[in-house]
Amino acid sequence: MKRVGRAVTLVAGAAFAPLGQAQGLTMGEVAERYVKLVLAVGQHDADYVDAYYGPPEWRAAAEAGKQGLDAIARDADRIAAELAALEPAAGDEMLALRHQYLVKQIESLRARVAMLGGQRFDFDAESEALYDSVAPHHTEAEFEPVLAEMARRLPGQGPVRERYAQFRSGFVIPKDRLAAVFDAAIAGCRERTLKHIELPREEAFTLEYVTDKTWSGYNWYQGNYRSLIQINTDLPIFIDRAIDLACHEGYPGHHVYNALLEKNLVRDRGWIEYMVYPLFSPQSLIAEGTANFGIEVTFTEDERRAFERDVLFPAAGLDPVRVAEYYELAKLAERLAYAGNEAARRYRNGLIDAAAAAAWHENYALMPPQRAQQRVRFIDQYGAYVINYNLGKDLVAAYVERLAGDDPERRWREFERLISSPRLPSGLRE
Repeated sequence: MKRVGRAVTLVAGAAFAPLGQAQGLTMGEVAERYVKLVLAVGQHDADYVDAYYGPPEWRAAAEAGKQGLDAIARDADRIAAELAALEPAAGDEMLALRHQYLVKQIESLRARVAMLGGQRFDFDAESEALYDSVAPHHTEAEFEPVLAEMARRLPGQGPVRERYAQFRSGFVIPKDRLAAVFDAAIAGCRERTLKHIELPREEAFTLEYVTDKTWSGYNWYQGNYRSLIQINTDLPIFIDRAIDLACHEGYPGHHVYNALLEKNLVRDRGWIEYMVYPLFSPQSLIAEGTANFGIEVTFTEDERRAFERDVLFPAAGLDPVRVAEYYELAKLAERLAYAGNEAARRYRNGLIDAAAAAAWHENYALMPPQRAQQRVRFIDQYGAYVINYNLGKDLVAAYVERLAGDDPERRWREFERLISSPRLPSGLRE
C-alpha cells in the first residue's frame, strides 16, 4: 500500500563542523541527500520505505525520475564520503549519535542496494550489514529440554506440537469479539504508557483488520503523530496476542516510538533524516526491540495476568480461571523464541528448503502448520529481519536494565530516552 504523510515545519539543525571544506556541506544537506536516496531505493523495493512524511515533492521526484541501482550506489558512496568529512561538535552526545546513526544507515542502504542488484549474502552477513547485529546460533539440542518440559506439562499423548496446538485452541479470541478485546487491550496499554510518557496531544491511530498478509500486525506511521495499525485475521488470534499487539504496534511500541522521534528529532531539532524510515536498516532492530520489550515495561508479570483475568478473558468470553495455566505454558514456550531464527538462517543459507523450514517452525517453535507456512513466506519477503524481534528485545532489555536496575520508574525513563534518540544496535552493547 502507498504510505502518505504531510510535511512538517522544521527548525534549523546545526552544530556540525564541515571538515571537507571543498564540499562545505552541512549535516542538514547530507541528511537531505540521504532522505532522497532512501526514496530512490524505494522505487526498486516496495517494502523499503516503511514510513515517509517529508515534502511530497521529494517522493514525486523519486517516482518521476527513477534512478538505476548503479546510480544509487554511486550516490550512496558520495554520501558516505560526505559523512566522513563531517564531525559533530564536541561535548554533545546526541550530535555524535546522529552522525553514527547516519553512517550506519547509509552502510545498510548500500548493502540493500547490492542485494537488489543480485549480490547474495548469507544470513549472518545480511543481518550484520542491514541491522548492525548478528543473532546467536542455536542447535536442536538446545531446544530439546524446553520441548521435554512442555511434553511433561501438556495433557494428552502424541507430538508436543499437536498437544500444544490442542491446548491453545481453547484460548482463541472469537472473531466477533476481536474489536472488544483489542479496544480493551489498547486502552489498558495507553493508560499505563501515559502515566510515564508525555505524548503530543494530537497523537492517535486508526485500527483496521485485514487479511492475506505475511505478518500478524503492522504499524504504518503517517506523520503528524498519526498511525494506521493493521491486524491480520488470516489465522486464529490467541488471547495473549491482544496485549502483545496493542503494546507492540501502539503503546509504548511503534506508534509511540515514531511519534517521539517526530516530536523530539524532526520537529524540535530539525533532523530531517527521521522523516523517512527505511525498513531494512539498523533502525528496525531498535524499533522492533523496543516494541517487544515495551510489553514488559508496561506490565509486570503479575499485572499482566491480573489484567488478562479481569478484563481481556471476560471480553473474549474465555474462562478467567485458566489465566495462570495458559501463561505458565506460554512463558515456557517463550524459551523457543530463537528457534525461528535457526529456521530462517538455514533456509536463507540454502541448507533447507521451504517445506523443511516450515517443519522446523512446527517442531521447534511449536507453530501450527498454517502459521509455520506463513512464517516462511515472511522470511521470503523480509529475510534476516526476523532477528529484530528476539535479538532486538534482548539487546534493548539488557541496555535498559543495565541503566535502570530494579527501579520501575527509572526503567520507564531509560526506555523513553532510548525511543527518543538515534542510538544504534551496536551502541546498546557499549
